[in-house]
Amino acid sequence: MTETHAIKQTMWDKMAQSPFLMVGLTGTSQHSEPLTAQLDRDQVDTLFFFVGKDNRLAGGGSAMAQFVSKGHDFFACLAGEIRQDNDRALIDKLWNNQVEAWFPGGKDDPNLALIRLDIASAELWETDISLTGRIKMLFGGTIKSDEDSSHAVVETTAV
Repeated sequence: MTETHAIKQTMWDKMAQSPFLMVGLTGTSQHSEPLTAQLDRDQVDTLFFFVGKDNRLAGGGSAMAQFVSKGHDFFACLAGEIRQDNDRALIDKLWNNQVEAWFPGGKDDPNLALIRLDIASAELWETDISLTGRIKMLFGGTIKSDEDSSHAVVETTAV
């Protein structure tokens, strides 16, 4: 249980450092696209994204998102439902200069949509290979299970 809690905390910490994900609707022939997540620590298991109303994700549906940390030492695959949540108080809370650069009309831009991914399940990997394991990798040795990484399949990312 402690390891699962730690890997969930690591996910949110890594995502705060580099909030870029590939997000796509499942069951369609459309590819995933890169989006910047807006994190709201008050809402568990939820990622927010500002998109244009004409964006392929704006209509919502079942979705998958993939995350790779900046240091390539943490990976996550998140499954859930996307839907629009254009609550003005939430838009005000999540708004920042990077978002404003994409929407010249500001918070009242007629093309602005705030979508949310409500995470239903996640698979998380942390590749924290020990020094011994790294040396073995360099020279073609076999890495033991206690030298490689952590892995968790979870129904909630709440810590």
